[in-house]
Amino acid sequence: MTVMRTRQAVIAALSDEMEFDSSVFLMGEDIGLGGGPFKATEGLFVKFGPPRVIDTPISEMAFLGAGVGAAAMGMRPVVEMMFIEFIGVALDQLTTQAAFFRYLSRGAYPVPLTIRASAGAGLGFGCQHSQLLDQWFRGNSGISVVVPSSPQSMYGLLRSAIRTNDPVVVLEHKALYGERGDVVTGEAGIIPIGKAAVLKEGSDVTIVSIGRSVLTSLAAAAAQSSWSAEIIDLQTLVPWDFETVVKSVKKTGRLVVIEEGSLSGGWGSEVCTKVVSHLWGQMTTPPLRITSPDAPIPYAQNLEERYLPSVDYIGSQIQELISTGKCPAPWWEGARK
Repeated sequence: MTVMRTRQAVIAALSDEMEFDSSVFLMGEDIGLGGGPFKATEGLFVKFGPPRVIDTPISEMAFLGAGVGAAAMGMRPVVEMMFIEFIGVALDQLTTQAAFFRYLSRGAYPVPLTIRASAGAGLGFGCQHSQLLDQWFRGNSGISVVVPSSPQSMYGLLRSAIRTNDPVVVLEHKALYGERGDVVTGEAGIIPIGKAAVLKEGSDVTIVSIGRSVLTSLAAAAAQSSWSAEIIDLQTLVPWDFETVVKSVKKTGRLVVIEEGSLSGGWGSEVCTKVVSHLWGQMTTPPLRITSPDAPIPYAQNLEERYLPSVDYIGSQIQELISTGKCPAPWWEGARK
């Protein structure tokens, strides 16, 4: 076990998979000698050389397309998008082509393609460089989506993604790159896609979250003494671990989903719908989604902090849910009458 920053866990996962499998190679903008914009590929160019760590032109359509073709021909490319928003100009390569190659070819052409991208708010990058954009991929059959929350989950999920024979999008929250934590490397550190992690056991409410929101949820639960929360890191959005979530909600009787993204179209809607459909009549309160508003992510630090669900806001929302048995209004709506 080694203490690493999250960005170092990315490097370790990529390095270990490149050593394990000679068909793994990297492509992206400034990932070579520059080590990537967040230094998450630092040292790999020197270690593996330009044939396996490829600095690309500023053309996401071109290099993602090259990655799709290479994957269909038996390679295992790991393509980095500097920011997840930049994949917008190349979505056809992923959502129309890579996602369906296996299906259209009757299994003859799997596409073991991994797409890494920095994502998420909290560092003042503004509305065009701070989104998660998981909604761009969740409804597209053939694509898995993982969102690590710690150095360990980054290492384990990324290695698992590279070994998957279908496209996987890895959303790496940029505000977590500097976070430290213990990491088990090697085969023992690999985390299967589709499996959630119960980080804290509790009895009064089940909190489900992903990415940076996991840390906020843990802090909110630690700040409270009047209720006990069971905290689940979903880790994978597609496919998500229904069994782990529903087992917890059966025990606590309450479900709260913490999402960094906006209210409309959030992944929490599906989680709440499926859990309630399964546990209708068995829950103590209706499910509660704590999200950001349907608005662009602000650039100013004070506004961005207001925009995102905070420790205090999460605590007050859950306290009201438990006290009243009703879902409280979000802060931008004010008190419901």
